Amino acid sequence: MSKELILILGGARSGKSAHAQALALEMGGPSVLYLATAQAFDEEMQARIALHRAERPAAWWTLEAPSLIGAPIAEAGAAARVVLLDCMTLLASNAVLGAGDGAPAPVAEAAVAREVAALLAAYRAGDATWIVVSNEVGMGLVPPYPLGRVYRDALGRANQTLAAAAGRVSLLVAGLPMRVK
Repeated sequence: MSKELILILGGARSGKSAHAQALALEMGGPSVLYLATAQAFDEEMQARIALHRAERPAAWWTLEAPSLIGAPIAEAGAAARVVLLDCMTLLASNAVLGAGDGAPAPVAEAAVAREVAALLAAYRAGDATWIVVSNEVGMGLVPPYPLGRVYRDALGRANQTLAAAAGRVSLLVAGLPMRVK
């Protein structure tokens, strides 16, 4: 199996994660590195993270890293056949918020672009197939506040960069994958 970069897009609760996990299991079996980007700031998010953990095969390796994950990925993913990043949406959010409260749009977008560049560098340096999960946020309303617009734009650009580099892109709608590329 030669490596490939796969981008899985969709809206909230579209089935992205379940589809990505099934694909990772099919392609990598127990040899999967799961990159978790969520942070448990409240009880609701703790419950979501616990549910995601319970849904993953126990044999998979997990790297929990909310940001700056390019270098740890290269090291941790060396033995994995598949690297599953779930999700770019939260990684982008973490980068935007990490740029600082009220950071100008170019600064926040640059932080997200650095994360994407590091991910792509780690992918290119290794032998594993990568599956990246991300929300498609450009189909909704324009956020009514500046931070929301900065985030939407930064994630949209990140998704475009990842899609351009990917060999395969799928869009999930109501649990159904549609091949885009």
